[in-house]
Amino acid sequence: MECATVVVPLNYEEPGEGSLRLEVSRIKAKDEERRQGVLLFNPGGPGGGGLAMPLGSRDFEVAESFDLIGFDPRGVGRSSQLMCETVEERKPDTTRPTDEQFAEYTEYAQAREEACERAGGGIRPHINTANTARDMDVIRAALGEEKINYLGYSYGTYLGAVYGSLFPEGLNRSVLDSSIHPDWLWREQFLQQSVGVRSNVEAWAEWVGERDSTFGLGASEDEVLAATEALAAELAETPVTIDRERPEDWPAYWPREFDRDALDSFLALGTQPRPVWDVVAEVVAEVRAASAEDAPLSPDAGAAAANILTEQGIPRVESGVYDTVTCEADWPGDLATYYDDMREYRDKYPYHDFNGSGVVGAAPTTCTFRSFDPPEPLVGLERDGYPTGLVIQADGDPATQYAGGPAMADALDNQLISVRDSGTHGLYGLNECVTEKVNDYLINGVLPPSRSECDSAPRPDVPADDAPLAEREAAGADQGDSLEDRARDALADRSLWQTPARS
Repeated sequence: MECATVVVPLNYEEPGEGSLRLEVSRIKAKDEERRQGVLLFNPGGPGGGGLAMPLGSRDFEVAESFDLIGFDPRGVGRSSQLMCETVEERKPDTTRPTDEQFAEYTEYAQAREEACERAGGGIRPHINTANTARDMDVIRAALGEEKINYLGYSYGTYLGAVYGSLFPEGLNRSVLDSSIHPDWLWREQFLQQSVGVRSNVEAWAEWVGERDSTFGLGASEDEVLAATEALAAELAETPVTIDRERPEDWPAYWPREFDRDALDSFLALGTQPRPVWDVVAEVVAEVRAASAEDAPLSPDAGAAAANILTEQGIPRVESGVYDTVTCEADWPGDLATYYDDMREYRDKYPYHDFNGSGVVGAAPTTCTFRSFDPPEPLVGLERDGYPTGLVIQADGDPATQYAGGPAMADALDNQLISVRDSGTHGLYGLNECVTEKVNDYLINGVLPPSRSECDSAPRPDVPADDAPLAEREAAGADQGDSLEDRARDALADRSLWQTPARS
C-alpha cells in the first residue's frame, strides 16, 4: 500500500488562514488493462479512519479494476488531528439511571465540550462534512483523476451524498452502505438508534414466543418481554456471577457477573445477528434459572454471553471529531427536553449496544453546549450531474435505521437494495447477494432494479411450537455444540470491518 500526504486549506473561504495535512493511501488496480479509475472509501463515524481500508479490500473483486483509495479525514488518525483534553468519565455506569443521575450526563457533556474547545477550538469550526467533501475533491485532483468512484459506510453515506451535491462533475459511481437519514441530522439520528435496537429485541421476543416449549420464556412477544423485564428487576438487586475466568486471548472486557446492565446490553447486541437468536434465548433462560436458584451462571453460558457482549459493533471514536462534526447542525439548548426524553428512553428503550442507544442517545452531548458557530449551513442534498448510485440498507440495522435507506435513495433518486431480516450494519463484503450486486454495478455499470432485495443469514433452525410433530422431534432442543461454540460460529462472519480499517 502506497501512502502520500495532501495539504488542504483549514478554511476554504479563507485559504490563507492555515493548512491541514491529509494522509492518503492507495493500492493500485491488479489488472492495468481493466483499470477503470479509483474507488475511494470512507468507513463512517464521523471520525472513522479510512487509511487502512484498501488493505481490507485488496482481495475484493473490485481490486482488479480500481485503484483502492483510503484516507484519514481532517482531524483523524494520521491526518492533522483534532484532539480533546482528557476528561474523567462522569456518566453513571448503568443503562437505567435515576432522575437524580441525569445531571451527571449534563456535567460530563459540558466538561467534554470545554475540554475540546481548549484543545482544538481554533480548528473545530472547520471540521465538518462539507469541508471533508472538499478535501475529497482535492484528493481526486492530487490523484490526477477527473472523477472518483465512491463507497461509504454509515456516516460515510452522508459524506458521499454531500460530495456529490457539491462536486457532481467529480463523481462517477457511488455506493452508500447503511445510510444516514438525510432528515435526521443529528439528534434524531441518535434517538432513532434506540428505536432500531428495540425493534430487534421485539422481533427476537416474537420468535422466542413461538417456541415456548423449547425456551420456556413465554408464549408470545409480550410474555417474553415481560419475562426479561422481570429478570432485569431481579438482576438489579442480585446479579448472577459468571463461573469462568477470562481466556488469555480475549479482550480485557470480560464480564465477571451478569447484572441488569449486562442483560440490557446482551439483548441489544445479541438480537442483531439473527443466527444467534437461539443462543440468546438459551442464555437468558439459564440466567433466569441461576437467578432463581442463587447459583452462578455455567461456564458455557457465561462464555457465550461474553462472546456477544464483547461484540460491540463499530468502535466509537474518542478523538474530538465525533463531538465536532455532529455539532454542525443545531441541537436543543433546553435541558428539560433531554431529561424528558431520557425518562422515556430509560423506560421504553433500555437496551444499550455501546454505540449510543438507550438513555445515552437521549442525553445531552457536547453539542448541547456548543462553543462555536458553524461557518455554513448544512449542504442541501441532490443528485444533479452524476450517475445513478446505490443505497444499501438492512431492515434491522440499529445504528442507521432502515428508514434512512429509502429516504436517502429518494433524496438522490438512487436505487435501493434492502436486506431483509438483518441487523447488520455495513453489508458490502459481508452479504454475498449485496456484494454481487455492488460489484456488478461498480465494475460493469449494471444497476439492479430501482427497489431490489437481498436475504441475510437465516434465523436458527428451531421449529415453532405449531410446527408438525415430526419436524420438532427431528430437530430436538439440543443443538449439539456448546453455547460458546454456537455463539462464536454465528458471529464469525461479522468482523470484516471490525479492523483498523474501521476503528
